[in-house]
Amino acid sequence: MTTKKKIFLAAILLGIVAAVLFITFFAAEEKIGPGSAQTPEKAQKGAQTTVTAERRRVTEWYDAVGTVIPATQARIEPRVAAQVTEVLVQAGDRVDKKEVMVRLEDAQFDARLSQARQSLQAAISEKEQARQSVSSAEAAFSQARSSHERITKFYEVEAATEQEFEQVRSRFLQARAALQRAREALSGAAAGIRMAEEKVAEAKIFRGYTTITAPGQGEVLKRLVDPGDMAMPGKPLLILRTADGLQLEAGVREGLMSKVKPGNTYSVHLTALNTTVEAVIDEVVPFIDPQTRTFVVKASLPAVEGVYPGMYGKLLIPSREVPVILLPPAAVRRSGQLELVTVKSDDGWLQRYVKTGKPYGDKVEILSGLKEGEIVALAKRGSDDR
Repeated sequence: MTTKKKIFLAAILLGIVAAVLFITFFAAEEKIGPGSAQTPEKAQKGAQTTVTAERRRVTEWYDAVGTVIPATQARIEPRVAAQVTEVLVQAGDRVDKKEVMVRLEDAQFDARLSQARQSLQAAISEKEQARQSVSSAEAAFSQARSSHERITKFYEVEAATEQEFEQVRSRFLQARAALQRAREALSGAAAGIRMAEEKVAEAKIFRGYTTITAPGQGEVLKRLVDPGDMAMPGKPLLILRTADGLQLEAGVREGLMSKVKPGNTYSVHLTALNTTVEAVIDEVVPFIDPQTRTFVVKASLPAVEGVYPGMYGKLLIPSREVPVILLPPAAVRRSGQLELVTVKSDDGWLQRYVKTGKPYGDKVEILSGLKEGEIVALAKRGSDDR
């Protein structure tokens, strides 16, 4: 190898070593650990002004997870067993009171109504016959009574024999008994008519159960049957929201039962809409679920566009007040997963690792790494490490 080549290679090696030393020196100077000092001039390059870490008592909130439900809803169920012949509504349809929603097969109920009406006609005929029997019995009784009265007078003056008197008296008693039986039969026929009329009314009612109407103005939430399905008592056909208004039904931990009362107003965060509204507690169920250790709370929601039953929401309940250290978010810099603040000390400005918590208004909670009263520099916009 020639001397010139050796000199050239040596120069390249020296240049590489010098570059490594330069990079190592300046890189090490930029790495600052917790509590390490930095000159005031270097720290102040990223700060506009300073703030003091303050301790303040704030309210901790318990997030009760819940679901949006209708304020009032009805499970529309049939009262008779019959096949579904027609469904006139779909989920989302608005219905008015007494509007027909479902029709059931009514042939068997028509037959029952026809039979009841025939029974009524038979009872009316029986009553008419009983009335005629009463008329005949009254005429016979009147005649027997007249004969009895006449013979009795004759018998008293010995103008009639005892045998004649006994015969007339026997006919009189028989006529009176026959009249009594005729009147009882008439009363029975009248009772039969009333019973037959009740059966006709009952048959009409059961036939009316085959036409299912809306109990009030509302909105169909679910349609659970189709034509051809068998409708049975206890098996819902539709789910109907019968009044405007929605509620949030949430489970609240048992330790807060003494604090949550009907009439209280709390915030509700609707996640899907990313909005928070105020809700009033309508109902507190006084029962603790032994599995979840929670009780049910229902809070009425204000009218909000885009809110539907089934949506997810959180009821925000104040649980306790705790002291926390607060800083403006601008005082915290982020370097990857790390959070740092620039703190003033007797030795100058230090960079210190901290851990932030929940936001409280325009401040953020400092969980660790900072004490009350320490002075912190506010970083300029764009000075976060990337």
